[in-house]
Amino acid sequence: MKRGELCGMMLAAALAGSCFPAVIAHAAGDACVSCHEKQNPGLYQQWKNSKHGQNGISCLDCHKAEKGDVDAFTHEGVLIATLVTPKDCSRCHPAEAAQTEKSYHAHAGEILDSNDAYQGHVAGGLPVVITGCEACHGGKVKIDPNAPNKLSKESWPNSGIGRINPDGSKGACNACHARHSFSVEQARQPETCGKCHLGPDHPQKEIYEESKHGIAYYAHKDKMNMDRDKWVVGKDYYEAPTCATCHMSATPRQPVTHDVGDRISWTLRPPISKHKDNWQAKRGNMKEVCLSCHQARFVDGHYYQYDALVELYNQKFGKPATAIMGMIKKKGLLEHKADFANPIEWDYWELWHHEGRRARMGAAMMGPDYTWWHGIYDVAYSFYFKLIPAARAYNDPEVNAYIDNLLAKDPMHNWLDRPPEELKKAIRSGELQKVYQPLFDRK
Repeated sequence: MKRGELCGMMLAAALAGSCFPAVIAHAAGDACVSCHEKQNPGLYQQWKNSKHGQNGISCLDCHKAEKGDVDAFTHEGVLIATLVTPKDCSRCHPAEAAQTEKSYHAHAGEILDSNDAYQGHVAGGLPVVITGCEACHGGKVKIDPNAPNKLSKESWPNSGIGRINPDGSKGACNACHARHSFSVEQARQPETCGKCHLGPDHPQKEIYEESKHGIAYYAHKDKMNMDRDKWVVGKDYYEAPTCATCHMSATPRQPVTHDVGDRISWTLRPPISKHKDNWQAKRGNMKEVCLSCHQARFVDGHYYQYDALVELYNQKFGKPATAIMGMIKKKGLLEHKADFANPIEWDYWELWHHEGRRARMGAAMMGPDYTWWHGIYDVAYSFYFKLIPAARAYNDPEVNAYIDNLLAKDPMHNWLDRPPEELKKAIRSGELQKVYQPLFDRK
């Protein structure tokens, strides 16, 4: 449709009186479609075959803007915005938007104020922060000062899950429901989550793939019925769970949630793990998901083992490593002032941020290789043979006394100077295992 034809339709609509707003919206929406069909045929086909397209949701239903919006501009006589935010989506999906707003996903953009972003800026540089950190976590979308109301190329494109939008909303629905198909089927697949949940510090996708869950999924992917509207585990599918099954999708007793923290009881990200607020209820939510396919004894056994692994990491490595680094910093022993300017800071960072997370997440998702070889194995090596020697190199009496006491008197650490045969005997007799038994009973 040419612009002159659109104006003619608008004039006819004006003469139609009370029908004027609806007719204008319909006419302008048709104009959008006819143009984008020629200019962006792939985009057009995605929209046309989506639930939006099939139900008459036009471009303007999502992209229309209000006068005064900082990112609003006039295009072919219509006020629009390039960016579609959760606030826009909430006009039709209010419950989903509200759940997303309070989730950890929506706050992922707060990485801008964390050590992750600091390290990216100082050790890397702005281009890697934009194309690396912010591409997953989300950055602050800016307006181009040289093109008022248009998005700055420095911050757009960006589909980071915690994107900070010009209208004040946080998040990006299209991080999971990729535009312009906005497919619920795609959002249910583990590959969607794998855009961000993979790599050295949070390899959930890789852990999933090695777990029995992932193996079953890839063996039976064609039986998962991911295109169904309700998609209730145990009813619409039963061969395997995906990330969405456990963290978001409906169960026989729970509705869909877009708050990905509703079913998580531990926070595994920091140097020392802790239970989340209201963790018992959240664990109950996740157990109910598990019970769709497993019996109660199985589920309780998993959490018994998982909790003990988290406590092992916390008590044996996380707390002592954090105490050592705290003493070194407090006493001003570091050679260089800036964070991450000293090798020991990188040793400590990788111990908890990479290796410690892998161990804890591996146990959470039943990935044995990540729990041990990519997890506690690496944690132990970094603790005993990187962090401790680096700390001793400062030759500080208080730091050395803490380490000496830990290695000599703590039964989890005093193995280093015991003869191998003595340790093997301790394993066979169960003596060594008894040292760790209290970790299973901590609450």
